[in-house]
Amino acid sequence: MTGLPLNGAPVKGQRAVRLRRQTWFRRVVVTVVVIAFLIPLYGMLNFTTHDPSGQVDLTTWRTLVDVNKISTDYPDLATGFVASVGLAIVTVSVMLVLLVPTMTWVRLRLPSMSRPVEFICLLPLTVPAIVLVVGLSPVYSWLTDWLVYFFGESVGESTIWLGLAYVILVLPYSYRSIDAGLRAIDVRTLSEAARSLGAGWPTVMWRVVLPNLRTAVLSASFLSVALVLGEFTIANLFSRTNLQVAMYLLGKSDAQISIAVGLVSLVFAFLVLFAMSFVGTTRGRTTRSPFRLRRNRQEST
Repeated sequence: MTGLPLNGAPVKGQRAVRLRRQTWFRRVVVTVVVIAFLIPLYGMLNFTTHDPSGQVDLTTWRTLVDVNKISTDYPDLATGFVASVGLAIVTVSVMLVLLVPTMTWVRLRLPSMSRPVEFICLLPLTVPAIVLVVGLSPVYSWLTDWLVYFFGESVGESTIWLGLAYVILVLPYSYRSIDAGLRAIDVRTLSEAARSLGAGWPTVMWRVVLPNLRTAVLSASFLSVALVLGEFTIANLFSRTNLQVAMYLLGKSDAQISIAVGLVSLVFAFLVLFAMSFVGTTRGRTTRSPFRLRRNRQEST
């Protein structure tokens, strides 16, 4: 019995050394990644805050925050920004309407179709954007002709229709987020309980399934918004103007404004992805507190 502490001491010492090494290794990796991420951002910021002679000049950022000047002097940038915001809204809306009911119905009624649905949703990861454009070109050609014939040229050639192609791009990431949310809850029990109380399927989806998938839906939406705001290839090949195409065109005439817009979009995308880490934490705190309160009341009684 007296030998146990002596024999266990070297093991504990080795474990402490290993944990200390792992901690330092994680710190070094995180530091290197942060430096590699911040150096280009610092270069962009330095380029947009200095004139050719090297003096500090904030004219670029003053112009960028002046909405009227941007709309007058850089109409393509204003058009691209509005188009990207509209594309983000359309893409997220169509993605949620398409995926959430389909995945819920497959999980409840057609579990044998889960593998084919997963394969279809993950397939865009293996298809390059240029190949996707080639495949969608006949579809968009027919869609544009049909819309121009019925609604006019302004509607038929609008950039907003790229949202249909962007839905395909965001399917793999959105599918994984929503699938993780569905696996975390007992959808069958919740839906059967709601149906036994007289709720219809629209009510079940809106008031039972969606509230329990709030974290997964927000994660899928954030990923979709970040992807849409950074997409360039499809819009450029289809000759449509979104934010990235507008930045590319603006870079030929005013590089500082173009780099400033790129910096803002990068920081915004980083903040959106960073906010995803707090979605589940906030939900976990709000959902655990009522149970703790109820347990405390039961113990007190």
